[in-house]
Amino acid sequence: MIPYGRQSIDAGDCETVLATLRSDWLTQGPAIPAFESAMAAYCHARHAVAVCNATAALHLACLALDVGPGDRVWTSPNTFVASANCARYCGAAVDFVDIDPVSLNMDTAALADKLAAAARQNRLPKVIIPVHFAGQPCDMAAIGTLAKKYDCHVVEDASHAIGARYQGGPTGDCAHSDITIFSFHPVKIITTGEGGMAMTNNEALAARMARLRTHGITRDAAEMKGASDGPWYYQQIDLGFNYRLTDLQAALGSSQLQRLDSFLARRRALVERYDRLLADLPLTRPCCAADRESAWHLYPIQVAGDRRRSVFERLRDEGIGVQVHYIPVHLQPDYRQFGFQPGDFPVAEAYYRRAISLPLYADLDFAQQDVVVAALARALA
Repeated sequence: MIPYGRQSIDAGDCETVLATLRSDWLTQGPAIPAFESAMAAYCHARHAVAVCNATAALHLACLALDVGPGDRVWTSPNTFVASANCARYCGAAVDFVDIDPVSLNMDTAALADKLAAAARQNRLPKVIIPVHFAGQPCDMAAIGTLAKKYDCHVVEDASHAIGARYQGGPTGDCAHSDITIFSFHPVKIITTGEGGMAMTNNEALAARMARLRTHGITRDAAEMKGASDGPWYYQQIDLGFNYRLTDLQAALGSSQLQRLDSFLARRRALVERYDRLLADLPLTRPCCAADRESAWHLYPIQVAGDRRRSVFERLRDEGIGVQVHYIPVHLQPDYRQFGFQPGDFPVAEAYYRRAISLPLYADLDFAQQDVVVAALARALA
């Protein structure tokens, strides 16, 4: 089976993790701030907060922005459920903004119209969560401008997009957002096994997320209520969580980060080759806007809707581990209870009916890619 995505682990990664296993720290040690510092430097952000997965990072981002009951959070329907679930964990209501049919990201014109209508109804969102689908950044300048106009916060779900660039700047610099979230799941561009990271330029947000990831506990006497009992003393000042990343994972992340640029170059070479080899087949290939560079986490093609299932199953039968990204979140049964219906976000639904993600990962070789393309050509014949 050729999977749609998988990790790339080399001897250097293994040695880095083994060195941490031999050290005095398996968790809450120096590998975690080292990874955070390296990520902040790479992304040109002031602060980075490492956590156990991107879902936890999204949850902490919402909590740090004081999302709670009575608030609204908007995201894209073309995403994994975590982009919406994070708001519900805080007791907030979730709504969606349809996608652009070309970029497959949040449609800024639809967002502008929906914000204007919400302002008239006094139902504006507290937070907007644009999702950088497949690795291509959203139009963050437009989203950031709209958010400022309507006094909303912005959390970028960049789970697919470490290493992407928008208007010359790295995704994660938070130039147009309050917080940016990355994922380090094994199918992502770099991995820590499981893991996530929240980037921000706001010191107070970083401090709050860091505290909430560790039970809401502080050892800083300046944050405590009353005097400290001694050097052993700590206080829980928020209701937090155990969302910590381990030193083993952080060490792997630091090692992987050193290879990120080579991973990106390889993915882009594979994408250029897919574009060339698939040019004459009856399908729609993904593309990237001129003012941004995709990280190419996914290579999602679109085929005729009435053929998608047969093509998908034929490819799986031939050992090609294709996948579909994503079932629109509002169509999930757990979201239908809030009144969402088919037809609410027609562009995302139309894309879903046609979507197939082809294998794309750094260790995919050209011979395997040729097998994928040949199988796809047969399935479409």
